[in-house]
Amino acid sequence: MRKNVLITIVLTAVFCTIAASQSPMALPKLSIEVGKATKPEDVSMTLQILFLMTILSLAPALLILTTAFTRIIVVLHFLKQAMGTPQMPPPQILLGLAMFLTFFVMAPVWNKVNDDALQPYMKNTISVSVAYDRAIVPVKEFMFRQTREEDLAMFVKLSKMEKPNNRNDIPIHVLIPSFAISELRMGFQMGFVLFVPFLIIDMVVASILMAMGMMMLPPAMVSLPFKILLFILVDGWNLVIGSIVTSFH
Repeated sequence: MRKNVLITIVLTAVFCTIAASQSPMALPKLSIEVGKATKPEDVSMTLQILFLMTILSLAPALLILTTAFTRIIVVLHFLKQAMGTPQMPPPQILLGLAMFLTFFVMAPVWNKVNDDALQPYMKNTISVSVAYDRAIVPVKEFMFRQTREEDLAMFVKLSKMEKPNNRNDIPIHVLIPSFAISELRMGFQMGFVLFVPFLIIDMVVASILMAMGMMMLPPAMVSLPFKILLFILVDGWNLVIGSIVTSFH
């Protein structure tokens, strides 16, 4: 049952990338029947459906923590705070940008999942368990490339599992939190680098205002136009987005 849930969640994300390149697909038919359970199998199936619906409610969190979204959104929020513009760009713009950058970064992974697992499964050439085993391989490869060995070793130790011989011995429930904290660490590192030039501008402006005796004028108000001007002159969005995307390669 757990494999059925995971394969459903992992493979659903593939449609976001391949929709534009695939031929039109027929809408799925969904029918729900409410009746009296007459056999134990009916009760078991009902419980499985309830369990599946409960797990699917966690799908957004699972997709966020297994993709590039975490690092991207952290860096973009650090950029907004460093510039001193907490309301610009609006949160919806940043979320949309982070989402489509995630699609861009994860496109090779999801295309491989689609080719190796989703399409054969939809053609009924492989079973659900085989589709899951194939789909999870490129996802795990991506997470392993971005996960620090120290973080992975910590969660292996905390899980009290036997020392793995290779990556194939590491279960997904150990890999996901290791990948998540590695992404947070990388996002904070990139955020710190973004803060430095804007912090220098704030310090220079504050020193000039103090030297001029303008103690009542907020330095942040004066430095904001200079920070925006600096960001425009260096083509900041190009540099930031380019650095984020290349950091996954």
